[in-house]
Parts: sequence; C-alpha cells; structure tokens
Amino acid sequence: MKIIDSLSSVLSVPAGYRAFVHLVGGDVQRKYVAEYIKPRPGDKVLDIGCGPGDMLASLPGVQYLGIDISQKYIEAAKRRFKDKGRFSCGDVGTATVEQEKGTFHLVLATGVLHHLDDQRAGRLFELARLALRPDGRLITYDGCYVPEQSRIAAWVLSKDRGKFVRTRDEYLRLASRYFSKVEPHLRHDLLRIPYTHLIMYCSN
Repeated sequence: MKIIDSLSSVLSVPAGYRAFVHLVGGDVQRKYVAEYIKPRPGDKVLDIGCGPGDMLASLPGVQYLGIDISQKYIEAAKRRFKDKGRFSCGDVGTATVEQEKGTFHLVLATGVLHHLDDQRAGRLFELARLALRPDGRLITYDGCYVPEQSRIAAWVLSKDRGKFVRTRDEYLRLASRYFSKVEPHLRHDLLRIPYTHLIMYCSN
C-alpha cells in the first residue's frame, strides 16, 4: 500500500507523471496518435482529462482545448505550450462547451473513464456528444479486464489509481447509452509491461 501511495504522489506532479509514462510506455503516445487518433491539420480537438497536456505535442496543426481537474497539470501545460493550445482547469461533472458545442472534430478521453464511476463517466459521454460535430468522434483509451489477458496484466490493472477499471463489455454498454456507433479495439502490446487496453471509437 505504501508503494501505491508513493506512486500516486509521484504521478500527481507533472514531471513525475511524464517520467512514469515514458518508463512504462516508451513511445506509446506516438503509436496511439498515429494508429487511432489520426488527426488532420485544422482539426478542432477537445482533450478531456488532458493531464499536463503532453498529447498536444503529438497533434501538430490542430485547434486544441485541454481540460483537467488538476491545477498543477494545467499550469504546467500553459507554461510548456503557451499559445499553441488552450487549457482549462475543471471537473468533468461541471465542464461545459456550450459556446462551442457541435464544433469539435475529435474528443479524446485518454486514461480517464477508469477513474470515473458510471454517473460521472456518463457526464463525460454527454460532454463529448455535445461538443462533437455530426461527423466527429470520441476516442477513449483505458485499462480493461478481459478473460484472455495474463494474470500479471490483471494484477497490474487491479493496482491502478483508477478505481473503476471495467470489463470490455461494461465499457461498451456504458458507451452505447450515449453513442449509436461504438467500435472497440483491444490491445495487449502498447506498454512495456503486461497490460490490456481498450480503445473505443464512439460516434453517432
């Protein structure tokens, strides 16, 4: 428990978070962007749970708005990226895009859903649906339990800071309440440690 608490403390600091992601994931962000997000120059992107904004470095030429609950992360993102993107500190339960609804090509929720109970996850889906253009899509990325994963991967997932790691079917049922099209992609090879990710494309 002390190790988990110490790791949580490290991850609450932007530099610690960035170092940990690099340690276990290497160039996972580059792979994720190239294979799944596939941004186009000029795309308008809403990044929910953006952390210190590291995703923006892999999204050149987009119009970017990042939202995160951590003031430390948002301050770090503003210092690093300045006017290359917009950043706002806010909780998914109260965040709004009312002034920009229906204008985003992409909404990203990278490693967010497994930190949210069903009610708050529902609020994230509602926010994404409101933000997206008719031809836009939400892309989610989270740890996931599946029958075929290794015991080590399941154990690592059980120690995640997020308390709501779900099964594949649970994620899909939740997303399908808000989006008519949900396309799942399971990956067991994105990190340097045994782990299972579920990536979902959600659109209407």
